[in-house]
Parts: sequence; C-alpha cells; structure tokens
Amino acid sequence: MTAQPQDGSYIGRPLKRVEDRRLVQGRGRYVDDFNPPGCLSAAFLRSPYAHARITALRVEAARSAPGVVAVFTGADVAHLGPMPVNRIFPAMKVPPHPILAAERVWALGTPVAAVVAESPYQARDAADLIEVEYEPLPPVVDPEAALRPGAPVVFDEFGDNQSFAQSWRNGDVGAAFAAAARVAKVRVVQQRLAAVALEGRAILAAWDPVTEELTIWTSTQAPFRMRAEIAAILGIPEGKVRAIAPEVGGGFGVKTAPYREDVLVAWAAVQLARPVKWISSRSEDLLTTNHGRGGVSEGELAVGADGAILGLRARIVCPLGTALVNSAAVTPYNHARLLPGAYVIPACDIESRGAFTTTAPIGAYRGAGRPEAAFLIERLVDEAARALGMDPAEIRRRNFIAPDRFPFMTATGQVYDSGEYERAMDKALVLVGYRELRKEQAAARDRGEIMGIGLSTYVEPCGLGWESGSVRVERTGAVTAVTGSSAQGQGHETTFAQVVADFLGVEPSDVVVKHGDTQNAPQGFGTMGSRSVSLGGGALAKASTEVRDKGRRIAANLIEAALDDVVPVPGGFQVVGVPERRVPWKRVADAAYKGQALAPGDTPGLDATVFFQAPGEMWSFGCCVAVARIERETGAIRLERLLWVDDCGTVVNPLLVEGQLHGGLCQGVGQALLEQIVYDADGQLLSGTLMDYAVPRAADVPVPILDKTTTPSPRNPLGAKGAGEAGCIAVPPAIVNAVVDALAPF
Repeated sequence: MTAQPQDGSYIGRPLKRVEDRRLVQGRGRYVDDFNPPGCLSAAFLRSPYAHARITALRVEAARSAPGVVAVFTGADVAHLGPMPVNRIFPAMKVPPHPILAAERVWALGTPVAAVVAESPYQARDAADLIEVEYEPLPPVVDPEAALRPGAPVVFDEFGDNQSFAQSWRNGDVGAAFAAAARVAKVRVVQQRLAAVALEGRAILAAWDPVTEELTIWTSTQAPFRMRAEIAAILGIPEGKVRAIAPEVGGGFGVKTAPYREDVLVAWAAVQLARPVKWISSRSEDLLTTNHGRGGVSEGELAVGADGAILGLRARIVCPLGTALVNSAAVTPYNHARLLPGAYVIPACDIESRGAFTTTAPIGAYRGAGRPEAAFLIERLVDEAARALGMDPAEIRRRNFIAPDRFPFMTATGQVYDSGEYERAMDKALVLVGYRELRKEQAAARDRGEIMGIGLSTYVEPCGLGWESGSVRVERTGAVTAVTGSSAQGQGHETTFAQVVADFLGVEPSDVVVKHGDTQNAPQGFGTMGSRSVSLGGGALAKASTEVRDKGRRIAANLIEAALDDVVPVPGGFQVVGVPERRVPWKRVADAAYKGQALAPGDTPGLDATVFFQAPGEMWSFGCCVAVARIERETGAIRLERLLWVDDCGTVVNPLLVEGQLHGGLCQGVGQALLEQIVYDADGQLLSGTLMDYAVPRAADVPVPILDKTTTPSPRNPLGAKGAGEAGCIAVPPAIVNAVVDALAPF
C-alpha cells in the first residue's frame, strides 16, 4: 500500500462523535419520522402455525373495512421473486421463498396476506378480519433432529432436510489422533439469538408515476444491495430506484438484505401510486427478523504429552429455518473455516451441514460463525489442558502461531495477515494479575467458595469484498467525503473525517461525510463484517491521496516552483523550507475549478473516486479473561471481572473503538448468561417479547478493563482491522470456561 497520511495528526485521536449532538437532542430522523403526503400503512396477517397447508383464505371483510385501500394475497405477488440467496456452497438446495404464502406456510409468522390502509391502526384491524383455514403439518424445530432418518420433510421436492454439506480436510488426521497422548471432546449447543436492534425493521416506499422512479427509505446496513435487489425483483431499472438509509438504530447483521415485507411494500407503492410504510412491531421483529447462532457442534482435539495440538475433528450442524436468506450460509461457512483460531493445527477433518427447520430463518448476526468457531476451539483447548494437568494459558502459549510465520495459512486454507497472539495474552494476564488470581482461587476454594477463571483467545477476520470512497475539495476549500459504507451507529461521520483530514492535511471539522443514499454516492458494498474502516477508510485514504497529489501539482504551478520542492502542509502546500511561499487549499481548489494552473494531463476539478478491495482479509485478535463465582445455594452466576485485550491494528479513533468493544462485550455476556430464542416442540415461539427474551441490563455486565496491542495489517492503507464483532467472539468462551473451571472440583 503506497498511500500515507499527510501528518498523522488526527488518526489515533479520541475525538467525540459529531453525530451525537443531533441524536441526543432527539433530532435524528429514522424511517418512521418520514411521512410524505398521502402515505399509507401496511400490516401483515401472519401464520399461527409453524408448518401447515392453507386450505381457505377469505379477505372480503378486510377489503370493505374502514380506511382499507388494498388487500394482497399470495396470488397477487406470485410473479415476484425470487428472493436473493448467496450461494456460498454451489450445491445448496434452495427452497421456495414467496413474498406472501399461497398454499403452504413453513414457519410461525409467515405472512399470508397484506393490508394497506390509511393508518396503521386501520390496517391492523382489517388484517384481523381475514379468515384463514389451515391444515397443520408436522413441524421440525431442532436441526439435528431435522437431519435424522424419518424426520418430517419440510420441502417435499428435496426428499430430506439437508440444504448442503461442506468439508474441510487437511493432513493425516487419523495418524494425529493415533499419536495423541490425550483427546479432548466437547459438544457445544449454540442457542438461537435475536439481534434486538433498538429500531426494528422499517421501510417507506414512494413511487413517482411521472418519472417512473421509486424511492425507498429503509433501516438497512446495505442501501445499494436493497436498491439492486428490490429493483431486480420488481423489474424496475436499477437507475430508477433510490434507496436511502437515514438514521439506522442498529443492524448487527440482520439488516444486510431485503426481506419479503420490503419487497411487498415497494411493490404496493408502485401498484397504488401512493407512499406505503411498514414499521415492524417488537413482537414481529423477534418473530420474523433473521435469528443468529443456533448451531450444534461436536469437536475432538488430539494433543501430545507436551500440549502440542496434533489434529482437530469437528462436525457442525446449523439450522437454516425455512428460507435461505442472503446470509444463510455465512454462519456455517465461518463456523468451520475459522475453527483453527490462533493455533497451529497440522491436521483437520471438519464438516459443516445446513438443515431446514420450520422456524425463522437463520442469518448473519454479530460475528456470523466467528463466535461459534472461537467457542468450540477455546472449549476444546481448555479441556485438553485439563486432561493434561496443564495451565490453560500455557497450552495456548505452546500452540500459538509465531509472529515470524505470517502470513500464515491455516489447515482450513485461511491466510492470516499479521498477529502477535502471545503478546496479547501476556498483556492480559499481567493486567488481570493471573498468578495472584490463581492463588486467590485456591484460597476461595479452601473456604468452600465456587470460583473460576476462564481464558479465551480469538481471531476475527474482516474486510471481505470491497468499498468505495469519493473525496472532493470544494471551491471554498471545504471537503466533502462520500462513502459507500452506511452507518448504523458506528460513528462513520467522525472516523472517516479523521482519515480524510490526515491524508489531505485539513481539519476534521472541514470534512463533511455523507453516506446512506444511493443517489449521492458511488456504488457501495455496505456495512457488515467489521469492514468499514479497513475498506471504507482505505478507499477514502486512497481517494484523498489522489486529490492531494493533484492539488500539489496545481499548487506547484501557482507558486511557480518545481514539483519536487512543494510539500503538503496543514491547510495546503508550501515550498520546502520557505513557509512564506504557501498556498491554501481554497486557492488550489479555485484554480482547479477554473481550469487554471493544471499540470499536463490533468483535467479541471478536484475530486477522486476509488473502489478499494484488499488483497485478503484482515485478522484481528486478542485475549479475554473472565472471573466468575457461583452461589452454592442458588447456582446463580456472578461475573466478577472481565479483562480484555484486543488488537484491531491501527486505531483511528480510540473512543469509538472502545464503544464498539463495550457494545459487543454486552452482547457476548448476553449470549453466555441470558439470551435465548426458545421454540416449543410445535414450533411456537416462547420468547417472543422482551418480557421473555432476556437482553443484558447494566447490572448484568461488570465494568470491563479494556486494553490493546497494535499489530497493523499490511492489507489496507491504514493498517486497520475490524473491531465490531470481537466482543461476541471473545467474551462467551471466556465466561463459560470460567464457569466450567469453577465447577471443576465437583
């Protein structure tokens, strides 16, 4: 990478978020805040069964209800589709995914009809007037049960419930296990989780019959994907569709692609030539928005008497629900390929399978397979240490990939860019006082207390795909930066301003960052997979460098100096060693837009657009230490201490990274101790409200001790890696290892 910041004065500084002023004052605008004239509201009638045939559907009463403009059924939208699927595994069986069910429902909450009315209340009341008769069919909820012989078949045309099976094999696994001094075995059941974003799914669509253009306002992580896929499904030219992601109240992976409600609302707006809005309720969101996790894995780790890992075997089964959403295969794919973690594992035999279940779809949720992989390998390493009578830190130390072995290819074929895993763990152990903790634990056990200490180390890949960035110096010298990476609370307007400011040599306050509108940005990939700073920031860094280099050429002509004698300085350019021979950005920009002082081959204007794709993923890493006590009388777990050292490469804004780590940490605690989507045997959702689904509260999470090491990535201009998903990866196995350690004497 050749781009370099101008002086590095803002990258690395903990600047406060410029976004927060409007948000804390209540002036942020979310989808439901937009109310164009004549706006209608949509409501959906949903199946009360997990699996059933529709034998009768009567909508006449709803059509004549007050305020109702239209009622749509499966027959009306049968021509729409198909919903998009990311075919990571080429042989995947892809089931039907109708916008509205017409003959059969395969999950609780499947929409069977939609009502559009003058108000949301009239739409909801009318939907309740629709009469549906069902013939219940056998549900299948558990993914392992779904793959057993004789299980009810969800989709008759496939003959069984397996969508795909993929293997990762390398080395002589049989010999590794034959030579092992000990074999650790673990079975891990990952409970289903809900993202519980502050803002549920939402969409507003408006059709202009004169220009034949569709505008959608949507709570999404990827506005360009929403535009492209809705345009394709509706048969509208993509250039005639505009997608706007205003303030988005959280995404966490579940808002990366359109849902069928989005398609229906957009289609209804076109059919009725009036704006149509749908805002999901919390119960709808918990019921129908993609869930995360849910996989079951069994692993075996072969180790020598010295603690060296010799081989790994694993079998993974992941539920998919009854519709393959865009990210359906991402979790089982990552779960398998990332199992080696931070360790040298010479041989592996891993299989990952996806199972259809009569439940809500499973898709990407903060980590998307990364937490599952870390959980299994970290539990296995702990069990191997216990079998050998070895300290959990020591067995990790003996198996870490050494810093001089990067780039390193794992047994599953992943190429890590850089890492110093032992340094991160050593720092964590020193900061937590590991030796003293073990002494404290021994004393606590002598007193009859149940205390445990848990470690986890992890890797976090980020930066798949590409991202765009545009940088323009305006005539006044102000700077406009446009990114294809669309924020849901990460602080893009602050972070990207710091990047552009450094590479141009201006103040962050001089930079206006725009995002989330497909009309005003180059084609963008979106925000997911902890990729924004490494790819989005990388694109802006390279665009800024192009603008800076052109500005320098213009400045040389304005100053009448040789190009080699002109250097960037804060606010503009000057002749080396002659501060009085200086030209500010405003004057350079004015000349650029007048077509003056241009170098040979340069054209008027002062902007650049870059599409940046890294040569490979960036790999964050770190170590987490948890201390837990268990009340002997009640079994209640009290998380006493949480120490976490994360390495996400170059940190642009430490304050914002700390916020990301805190958020991910809380969700990691939620998975380890509280959260679970629960279905009964009939496929009925038992945790469909926030009275039943236990998200963490402030009192549930100890104040963590956070620290970092810095190992820059060579794969992007900033040296940055991802931080957004690390908490969900690092924290759950550390907590569970602490609890298992506490119970070890029993």
